[in-house]
Amino acid sequence: MKIQSPLEAYKYLPGTNCKECGEETCMAFASKLIDRSRKLEECKEILDESYKDEYEELTGLLAPEIKEITVGTGEKAVKIGGEDVMYRHELTFFDAPPFAYDVTDAMDEKEIVDRVNYVQNYKKFYVGNFLTLEMIAIRSVSDDPKKFSSCVRKVAETTEIPVVLMSFNPDVLEAGLKVISERRPLIYAATVDNWQRIAELVDKYKVPVVLFSPDLDKLSSLVKTFLEMGMEDLVLDPGTYASGKQLKGTFDRFIKLRRSGIKEGNKDITFPLMCIPMQTFLANKKGYKPLPDELIKTLGGPEDGRELYQPVLSETTIGNISIIKYADIVVWHNIEAYSILPSIHLRFNIYTDPRTPVSVEPIMREVGHPDENSPVFFTTNFALTYFTVFNDLDSNGIDSYLLVVDTAGIGVQSAIAGGQLNAGKIKDAVEESKVKEKVKHNTLITPGYAARLMGDIEDETGMTVLVGPMDSGRIPGFLDEHWPPKSE
Repeated sequence: MKIQSPLEAYKYLPGTNCKECGEETCMAFASKLIDRSRKLEECKEILDESYKDEYEELTGLLAPEIKEITVGTGEKAVKIGGEDVMYRHELTFFDAPPFAYDVTDAMDEKEIVDRVNYVQNYKKFYVGNFLTLEMIAIRSVSDDPKKFSSCVRKVAETTEIPVVLMSFNPDVLEAGLKVISERRPLIYAATVDNWQRIAELVDKYKVPVVLFSPDLDKLSSLVKTFLEMGMEDLVLDPGTYASGKQLKGTFDRFIKLRRSGIKEGNKDITFPLMCIPMQTFLANKKGYKPLPDELIKTLGGPEDGRELYQPVLSETTIGNISIIKYADIVVWHNIEAYSILPSIHLRFNIYTDPRTPVSVEPIMREVGHPDENSPVFFTTNFALTYFTVFNDLDSNGIDSYLLVVDTAGIGVQSAIAGGQLNAGKIKDAVEESKVKEKVKHNTLITPGYAARLMGDIEDETGMTVLVGPMDSGRIPGFLDEHWPPKSE
């Protein structure tokens, strides 16, 4: 995005404050354009022919520095790229990199179907969101167009999530495209050796393509060649290597490409980047076995056995570094929980907007089946705090009322220090929830870190305050000792 101020965007808008876009003023709409929560096309007036020049110029100014590419169709489609900054604190990161997990044409049908179903059905609840896996990477290891076509067909029959077709053989890729081209797959990959045939496929089937070369000069040359042919839906793979200087070189290239595209404005390489940590499995000659339970528990294991598990550890490590260092799509092999969980959690946190704390609606929630004798707790509407407290109450079978106080998505300690959590806010939450009408004990349990507010809360609300534990995981023991409250 070439502009960062709403004023700069506003001067291109009609300025009529027509409100057809849903905003009260054109300035408000300009602000939403800058934070990318609204699309320029939502302004109907600027689509008029009389505003053609303003529309085209503003479209260019609002375009992200890294081109945004869509893979797939419909609701399952994913966006790759679309970033504007090198560092999240400068604005935010927008499009979290989709994770693609591989199947190959050497697998039998059952294994293909099982892996695809595992990926498309994967769902992990985390601070109010369901974390999912988005793509399937279909690899040709046979180099046989018929086998690859059969594998692609089986995947297409099993899922509608987007796919990557992976082969350096244009004939193999075309066999897959004949099956699934209407779903707009990403094809991998054009190289200095096969680019002409791959370009023909891109032109014929109108699909996005990955350009591969660990030599950045050759990669840039490939980009220029494809751009000259009018093909702009490009993804760049500068190579992923698993160890030593090659590993360092991998991330050096990622950083150079992103810096050159965003900071230096090099238009030849302002495209999304692909990382393939799965290469650790391909490079490992000793094979792979799932980590044994005892190794997981101890986070160690016998030295002579570690090499067998090294691909798993290396893939997870390299993949997670790539999430931080500018990968816009990541291709994985291992689908075991201990590999997936840290990766999807890291991705979620890196791509959380720092301008807007993750929060929940500040209302009273019932945990289980509370009655007039059930305890009343309060917490803040910071999502991580809320879900931790709620889950600790729910998992321990504690029927209770949980008041969620509006602290603008800030946790207990920070909200107290900053004034977002105070006795007045808690009084408002008590009154709006009418919780006093639901219980007969007139007792409120505060977080341990809110102990300093005890007197003020009692004065404001007229309730008796019990200071709870610092850690919500200790609530069961706290209630055993302090609940029900002693009669006054």
